[in-house]
Amino acid sequence: MATDLITRAKAGDGQAFQALTEPHVRELQVHCYRMLGSFQDAEDAVQETLLAAWRGLDGFQERASLRTWLYRIATNRCLNARRSASRRVPKDWDMPNIAPPEPTRLGDVVWLQPYPDDLLEGVVDAPPGPESRYEQTEAISLAFVTALQALPPRQLAVLILRDVLGFHADEVAAMLDTSVDSVKSALKRARAGLRHRRPTGDREPAPPAGSPAEEAIVAKFVSAYESADLDALIALMTDDMFMSMPPIPFEYVGREVAAGFYDAIFASGRRSDLVPTRANGQPAFAVYLRGANGVSHGTGFFVLTLSGTRICAVTRFENTALPWFGLPRSLPSRTVPPADLRSAGWHGARR
Repeated sequence: MATDLITRAKAGDGQAFQALTEPHVRELQVHCYRMLGSFQDAEDAVQETLLAAWRGLDGFQERASLRTWLYRIATNRCLNARRSASRRVPKDWDMPNIAPPEPTRLGDVVWLQPYPDDLLEGVVDAPPGPESRYEQTEAISLAFVTALQALPPRQLAVLILRDVLGFHADEVAAMLDTSVDSVKSALKRARAGLRHRRPTGDREPAPPAGSPAEEAIVAKFVSAYESADLDALIALMTDDMFMSMPPIPFEYVGREVAAGFYDAIFASGRRSDLVPTRANGQPAFAVYLRGANGVSHGTGFFVLTLSGTRICAVTRFENTALPWFGLPRSLPSRTVPPADLRSAGWHGARR
């Protein structure tokens, strides 16, 4: 059947081409996201990949699988994007009437964006290749994707293809038009670079997604943040709490520093409603600033990283992420509990 579809697609049958490629689109988008760190850039890269595959289908000799061939095209499209000079530039602080504390440091991965869990269905649960070293859920986490962005482009591609997806070294060499020895050398350097960016420690693992333990932390975070209870919020955090807010480069490290940041937010009188969702396999929230007219306007997007029963990182993104999760730009200010938000006009994440 696949051979028949390939024959028809090579003859110009667009429906046959779609039938061939559709089963691979979601995993290709996750691959491009790992390569690029940006949801928008990943969507663009997948479209470029499909267009290049359609135009170059006559050159597909079936020496490798169609999936491998598509990964080759997608990887090289992403490498081109990584080498370009058009990466997102840092943005200035954008909360009026709030003076943030001095950041601990300035981050360099300002193009990072969240990835909707709805689009991970059928991807992170699929078994990787036999040589994979990472669980697929770990390899989509914000910490992992952020660390990947610091690697040189070729090392990044090799590590994802070998250690995340589990392709053999000779397959990766063919994808990148290089030698097996070159792949092995790049992988060794990439692993060392990743260890430097993600040092191992005694941090407890996050509770399972959807577990009572996770739900308890999420409920406490929502209650503390919506009521501007600084003490309750800081009590949820680990001592080495980390905060970032791409594309603003500010990063804050430590619970006391985080306390100063949130104190400035709460002291301004800003009060927000949080709508739960999930991103990168982690708890996430759309942030809606309460207005005087009874309407809350979407101002940002939080992703939590958990360690045991506490929060070890909060990443804040811009409100441009809301549509990717099927979330509205505004909604009535909270008069109902989160479980009743659907009846209040929120229809949930994109499917």
